[in-house]
Order: sequence, then structure tokens, then C-alpha cells
Amino acid sequence: MAPFPCPNCHRPLHFEARICPSCGFTLGYDPDSDGFLFLGDGATTWRDATGQPHAVAVCANNDDHGVCNWLVPAADETPYCRACRHNRTIPDLSIPSVPERWARIEAAKRRLFHTLLKLGLPLETKAEEIGKIQGLAFDFLYDPSAEERGEPQVYTGHDDGLITLNLIEADDAERERARTRMGEPYRTLLGHFRHEVGHHYWSRLVEIDPAELEVCRAVFGDDRIDYAQALADHYAAGGSKIWTDEHVSYYATSHPWEDFAETFAHYLHMVDTLASVRGFDMRMAPLDGPDATPAGEIDFDPYRASTEALGQQMLPWSFALNTINRSMGQPDLYPFHLSPAVTAKIDYVNRLIAKASGRSIA
Repeated sequence: MAPFPCPNCHRPLHFEARICPSCGFTLGYDPDSDGFLFLGDGATTWRDATGQPHAVAVCANNDDHGVCNWLVPAADETPYCRACRHNRTIPDLSIPSVPERWARIEAAKRRLFHTLLKLGLPLETKAEEIGKIQGLAFDFLYDPSAEERGEPQVYTGHDDGLITLNLIEADDAERERARTRMGEPYRTLLGHFRHEVGHHYWSRLVEIDPAELEVCRAVFGDDRIDYAQALADHYAAGGSKIWTDEHVSYYATSHPWEDFAETFAHYLHMVDTLASVRGFDMRMAPLDGPDATPAGEIDFDPYRASTEALGQQMLPWSFALNTINRSMGQPDLYPFHLSPAVTAKIDYVNRLIAKASGRSIA
């Protein structure tokens, strides 16, 4: 996402900011205006950059637990922000390691929700479910077995709009061990959220629409094949299954549902990465050679852009970002390849999201 300016002194802020490191004012992110407000007038009134007051309050998860920097309209019936109101279960905070890990999880979730809101996707809670319209909820669970013996009993996943996340995923060392064990080039908290919410939107936008379901099957394959057996076969292969350019990741080869979720997550990776580059007004000369790329210049809104425009800009910027990471001794920031087949799947996701938000793309 693009950087946000402090509404008081205009210093660029990270999305997680609560106090401006320059002017010292208390800050809160207002999703309705997609910007930060500052608490002025002797900490009595939230104001924007023009000095206009806003009738908002801090999210209850900030008041109660200090894990959220979002604001809630004062007139809302719920004391929770647009992201926190989807929580069904939070972990046991009496366990010493839990509060810090939960805070990391909530920070990643807020980044997810910022993107979903920017894209205009529907975001019903479980209390707002009507008929086939599925709400979205989260269970964040502490798993003693995973912590003490490395044998998780709680599995990260999605079921009927409920996303469960094992708190062990917020432990960097454990997550890295899992990434290596499972042969994944990329594994992050934000990546988990983007993948699992992809399953939710398959149910929310595809499964309930027979015509859309047939179009989706033509792109990703027949989801009616046995899911449990497909996963068993996938893991039994021990990494020997051929991963071709037809899929964005090895895990995407396991079942059409996982292919869709991985592709959905990848689309979110792309739009948020390019929005960040655009927010800093960065430009880059074309890359020469047999695989020459156009100039790196994002003169469009990535959240509304065509798949062709997104793909053209990911080529030079991903190469540059990977080069920077390698200069710091880090693995590639973007360990993926946008083949024509993968791009076609991303285009399906892009058009599906545009349709759901009531807009069109080129």
C-alpha cells in the first residue's frame, strides 16, 4: 500500500503507526477516509489534515488490548473497527507468549482488510449472513501441542467463512521451519491471510453463482474432485510432483480450490506491491536484453488496473526488489514467475473482483 502522511506534520508513516515520530501526536487510521487522523485539542478531538473534526473513537481492541490502531465511527453499533469486528475467537492472553504474537497477527490482518476495502469487495460478518451470503470470521487459537512438542493440533484453514489461524504461525522460527519443511519459497502471516480469504471469496462469489462456477471450473479445473484425497496424494508425492508453469505455486497443484486461493493471494500480492511503489513515485529505466521490460512507472491505480498493466510492471519491479533483497543477504522478495497460464488465472480473479465491486476493467 502507499505510505500515509501524518495529518498534522505530513511526515510519511508506516501503516502500523500510533504516534507520529516527528510531531508526537496520537494517530488512528480511519478506513472511511482511507487516511490517518490525529488526536488534537488536548486529546479531545480527532482531526484530519485540513483540521476538520471526525466523530470517531478508537477500536475496542485498542482500548482493551492495545493491538489495533483503527478508528470506528462514533455512531456505529459495534465498538470494533472494520477489521476487528470479524474476530470470533481471540487467543488466551494470559499465556506470556500470546499477546505479542496476537499483535503481529492483527497487524497482518489489518493490511489484508485495507486491500479488501480498497478493492471494494463485500465484507459481511457472520451476524450479517443471509441465505447463501456467507460472512467472514476469524479464530486465532493458541495450540499448546504445537508450542511444546512441535505437533500442531490446530490447523490453519478455512471452513464456511471461518478462517482459523494457529498462533504458532506468528513465531518467526517455527514459520521458517514449516516453510523449509514444506518446500515453500514464500510463507508469511499476510500470505496466510490472503490465501485463506481467497477460499472465502470462492464460496462468497463463485460457489453460489452457477454460471460463475462453470466459468471458474473452465479456468482452474473441476473442484468436485475429492479434496481430502487430492491433498493426501499431493503430500504423498513428497515433492516429486511436477510443478509446471500452469500454477503459481507448488501447493496450487494440489486441488482447484487451492489453485484459486493461491492465485487470489497472488493477485493481492501484486496490487499491494505496486501500490507501494506508486506511493513513493518511484521510476525505473527499462531493462535491456532479450527479455527487455518496459520502464518501471506506475501511472495507474493498481487496485483498478488491468491484468496486463499489473503484469507488465511486476516484471521490472520484482527483478529490482529481488536484487535489493539479495544485496542484504535475504531471499527473493518475489519468488514467483508470471507465466501466460498463471497470468490468465490472475486475470480471472481480477475480473471476478471487479464484478463483485460493481466496476469494470480494461
